[in-house]
Formats: sequence, structure tokens, C-alpha cells
Amino acid sequence: MTAIARENLYSFEEYLTYNDNTDNRYELVNGKLEFITPPTFLHILICDLIRDALKAEIDRLNLSLIATRESGIRTGMNKSRIADICVLTKEQVMSSLDRAGICDTPLTLVVEVVSPESIKRDYRFKRSEYAALGIAEYWIVDPLEQQVTILILEEGLYEETIFTAEQELVSPTFTELKLTPQEVFAVEV
Repeated sequence: MTAIARENLYSFEEYLTYNDNTDNRYELVNGKLEFITPPTFLHILICDLIRDALKAEIDRLNLSLIATRESGIRTGMNKSRIADICVLTKEQVMSSLDRAGICDTPLTLVVEVVSPESIKRDYRFKRSEYAALGIAEYWIVDPLEQQVTILILEEGLYEETIFTAEQELVSPTFTELKLTPQEVFAVEV
């Protein structure tokens, strides 16, 4: 569940140094801190499976990319999101090693896993923010609907394709990826 942490408005710079002496995580939305609830184990396992698959493709193809978990994305003047998975260039990481893990340049690919409290945030708000930032590929992984929506940026707007069951995901970034929604949602420990 997302809740407002405090009614004060914060600048992006204040957000970068904000510390309430807890382990709470926040996104910055129009200057307000929004508390992000800890994910479920299902959410964590789905993220791990996808990140591992992307990382394996990056390694196999020797791409100059890095797949990270829970990196930040600056999506506006006073907006910053925490994405479940980000694929960014090694240059983006190396140029920011000593700063907060928040990118303010377009990433290669972003993946969000939907939870009951994030439906509107993932399908609507992040979709428009990521398109405005110029993120070329955005996946919405929805265990509630058992589907993966892959959005590709075309002339400033996302074109979407929905994958279900045994349909192989089609990614312009990872053209040889072999992964289906059925595999994604059948995570095991």
C-alpha cells in the first residue's frame, strides 16, 4: 500500500538525502514522499527470475548492459520512482558509482511487477512517466492477471503487446530471450 509519508514537499535533492532513520522506502511523487510497502515473496521471486534471465542474456551476448534490482529513476523535476528491475548501460552505472542509485537518463528497459496496491501506479502513472523520460522498453508483469505486457516506445507513446500462458515474450532489446509468462508465474523455491 502506498501512503504519504509527510505532507511537506521535497525537492529532488532533498529526496536524495532524506533519512527517517527507518528501513522504509519511498518514491518521490510531485514533491511528496510516498511509502512503498515491502514486496511479497512471490513478487521477489518473480523479480529474481526475470533479472536472472536478463542477466544471463546480457552475459551470453556480452552486452554492455547491467540488470539491477530496485534502482531509482528520476521521472520529473520532483519525481523519482523505484523500479523492480532496470536494464541500463554500464556507462550509466560507471558515471554514477559514488552517487545514489537513481538514473536521470533513459534506461534501456524497465520491469515492474504488479501487486494489488500498485495496479494504477504501474499501468498508468509509471507508463506515462517512463514514456516521457524516453525509456524504450517497459514490461508490466502482472501475476494477478497472469500476463506480461511489453510496451515499446514509438514516437513518444507506448505500443503494447500482451503475452499470456505459453507465448514467448518478444523483446526488441533481448531478441533471443526464451521466456514465457507461464514460466515467470510458476516460480519455485
